[in-house]
Amino acid sequence: MRPRNEELGYNSANASEGGYGCCGIILMALSFLLMLATLPVSIFMCIKVVQEYERAVIFRLGRLMSGGAKGPGLFFILPCTDTYIKVDLRTVSFDVPPQEILSKDSVTVAVDAVVYFRIFDPTMSVTNVADANRSTKLLAQTTLRNVLGTKNMTDILVDREQISHYMQTSLDAATDVWGVKVERVEVKDVRLPVQLQRAMAAEAEATRDARAKVIAAEGEQNASRAFKEAADVISSSPAALQLRYMQTLSQIASEKNSTIVFPLPIEFMKGFMNMTQGSSDPGMVKAPSVSKL
Repeated sequence: MRPRNEELGYNSANASEGGYGCCGIILMALSFLLMLATLPVSIFMCIKVVQEYERAVIFRLGRLMSGGAKGPGLFFILPCTDTYIKVDLRTVSFDVPPQEILSKDSVTVAVDAVVYFRIFDPTMSVTNVADANRSTKLLAQTTLRNVLGTKNMTDILVDREQISHYMQTSLDAATDVWGVKVERVEVKDVRLPVQLQRAMAAEAEATRDARAKVIAAEGEQNASRAFKEAADVISSSPAALQLRYMQTLSQIASEKNSTIVFPLPIEFMKGFMNMTQGSSDPGMVKAPSVSKL
């Protein structure tokens, strides 16, 4: 914790009760006599109780009493001269209202966050600031706008954790003199304009389509290379083509199909083609002459 001086307000290092003066002593004596004169009714006005999660900051004749905050449990005050303020030490959470922020790249976004804080020094939270809770909330809104105003839209969408940590550090340093400890800051939601959302969706879709076309082209290229290598292997051995035919038939037959298409090689059909050509080329046969009667 950084050192504090008198200009920052109260701190426990230089706090002292000091003198109340002659008038103050007389008033306290009269208050004590009044309490004794009104016993036992005054007991209900002089004895106070604070819960385990609360502390009481006591002022006597407008001066802060030494010893710091009282509690938990019972504590005693003098009527008419003493006043006290209860301070809750539990962690408080609040939502930062959505802030319309112009990012560094001139994009308007609406950002809201949630802040968790607690009071660690009740005396400082009472003497150094009028309303510690409200002041912390207003400071959180200002810090959110200032921090996000220096970021690009992409950084706001991606680096939420880093932004939250930076905000928590900044708020904790600013509220330390108020006796407030900022435990956590979380950016809840970042809302973009509808037109910008549509433009980003169209851009993402175009990027995915381009990537899909590139992947398909690479697949076709790899497949053509594999086909070329397979053709070179088959052309070097004529029996390999027949074995490939047999393997294809085996795969088709395993699926229990009723129709099987069996490809025949051109070499196998050449014999039938030669026989057909031979039967269509013989010389013309003369018809027998018919004698006239």
